[in-house]
Amino acid sequence: MSIGAAEIEGIARLARIRIDSADLARHAAELSQILAYVEAMNEIDTAGVEPLAHAIDAVATLRADAVTELVDRALLQTGAPRVEEGYYLVPRVIE
Repeated sequence: MSIGAAEIEGIARLARIRIDSADLARHAAELSQILAYVEAMNEIDTAGVEPLAHAIDAVATLRADAVTELVDRALLQTGAPRVEEGYYLVPRVIE
């Protein structure tokens, strides 16, 4: 499939981008090469190939969700301006 300068101008207008007239031929040639590559890929027989989620057949190793560190809430709240029953007190922002 070959793309011409007129198609590039139309695509640029739809995409709301500006392309200099000097660059139209280069963009047309590059887009034509991309479309030719896609056409070549469409001709490949993939009937027996299962779709993949990822190119590498890797399995994520997960660790158990366990508490590894205890938090001393009282120590962490020592620098807070106002604390009550373990909660930070902040000024009301909504009337």
